[in-house]
Amino acid sequence: MKTYRGRFMREAELRDLGVAEVGENVAVHETCVLVAMENMRFGSNVRIDPFTLLSAAGGWLRVGDFVHVSSHCAIMAGAGVELADFAGVAAGARILSRSDDFSGGHLTGPTVPAQFTSATADRPVRLGRHVVVGAGSVVLPQVEIGDGTTTGAGSIIIRSLDPWGIYVGAPAKFLRNRRQDIIDHESRLRAAMAAGEVDLPVARL
Repeated sequence: MKTYRGRFMREAELRDLGVAEVGENVAVHETCVLVAMENMRFGSNVRIDPFTLLSAAGGWLRVGDFVHVSSHCAIMAGAGVELADFAGVAAGARILSRSDDFSGGHLTGPTVPAQFTSATADRPVRLGRHVVVGAGSVVLPQVEIGDGTTTGAGSIIIRSLDPWGIYVGAPAKFLRNRRQDIIDHESRLRAAMAAGEVDLPVARL
C-alpha cells in the first residue's frame, strides 16, 4: 500500500520529542499536534490518527493500553484526561476538561489573565475501560464515563455516565444496556498475547 504523507511516529521518536512515557507498539501520526508532551503518558498498543490535537498544557494526559483515537479529534487535557485500556475516540470527537464561565460573570478566553476568569476544572475527565465515544461527540469537563459505556455519534455528554450503557443524543440519554462479551474477548486476547499467538496491528503500520 502506498500513502502520501502517511507516516506514523513510533516509540523512539516520541520519546526523543519529549513524551514522558511511551509503551510498546505506539503510533502517532506526524500530522497530529502534541502540546506539553512532557505531561503525556502512553501505554502499549496505542494509535493516534491524522490531524488530531492532544493538549496537556497545565494538566496531564494518560492513555492506557489498546487505545485508539481517530482522526480530527481534540483532547484538551488542561485539567487532566484519562483514557483507560481499550477506550476508543471516534472521528471528530472532542474531549474538554476545562471550560470558561460563559454566564457573563467573568471574562473568558486564554488571552485574559487567570484572576479575571473562572474556569471549570474541579476534577479530570475519565473514560473507563472499553468506553467508545462516538464520532463527532463532545465530552464536557468533569465527566466520568463508566467502564463499557458507549455514546452514539454526535452525542453531547454533559454529566457522568453509568457503566455498560449505550447513550445517545444532545444531551446524551440512556438508550439501553451494552453487551459485556468484550470482557471475555479481552481475556482471550491477553491469553493469546502471552502465548505469542497474535500479530498486533499497530506493529504493522
